[in-house]
Amino acid sequence: MVVQEERLVRIIAIANQKGGVGKTTTALSLAASLAERNHHVLLVDFDPQANATTGLGINAADITSNIYTCLLSGDPIEKGILPSHEHNLSLVPSSINLAGAELELAGMDHREYVLQSCLASLDGSWDYIIIDSPPSLGLLTLNTLTAAHEVIIPIQSEYYALEGLTHLLRTISLVKQRLNPDLALLGILVTMFDKRTILSAQVKDELVKHFGETVFAAVIPRSIRMSEAPSYGKTILEYDTLSTGAEAYRQLAKEVESREQQ
Repeated sequence: MVVQEERLVRIIAIANQKGGVGKTTTALSLAASLAERNHHVLLVDFDPQANATTGLGINAADITSNIYTCLLSGDPIEKGILPSHEHNLSLVPSSINLAGAELELAGMDHREYVLQSCLASLDGSWDYIIIDSPPSLGLLTLNTLTAAHEVIIPIQSEYYALEGLTHLLRTISLVKQRLNPDLALLGILVTMFDKRTILSAQVKDELVKHFGETVFAAVIPRSIRMSEAPSYGKTILEYDTLSTGAEAYRQLAKEVESREQQ
């Protein structure tokens, strides 16, 4: 177990056990938006699917040092850090091998703290570390929640959006009680919002009704341009900098700055 020192960096996990909610898009786009605002940002791809890695134009199969080798081979995390083509934004890539990491971690002492130990060796040159979590509530996600100071939950504005949210919030509460007392819910982010549908507005209103100001004012629209960007190895800020999606994530970055935990 690592005892964290005075906080010089904000470590934010993007988490939801449901797939297809805009989790990786949020990790990439928030990281890029904070970097655009002159923060030094490290994006950690902790999802075995490695979509955040390919979303920055990097082929995970070509990389020998990554988050997996830090977790289970003892590589210093600095060895795996790659610069991106976006100013102030760097990446620790994922690996397909991470898919089997839960079994490998299961027999380790302090297995929930392995990612925290990896990140602890980083120097003070980072303002933000953004972690893209896997779409599950297994041991990998427990590692992200134990390593993080704050968590953002992306929720798509669709019929089944609220399914699983209670379970995720309970997991966050248990992690805070038992593993990471510093963990805080930074906010709930509405994604894939379609202003043409009544359902999108109803989902957002329901979230605000139950969670109030915990719900970010920024709303991420459903966008073909954001869907296209990863196939070009670019974030939406680089692919279409004036798009509604890019502007929504810029607004989110401002809110994240203003919600800094004391």
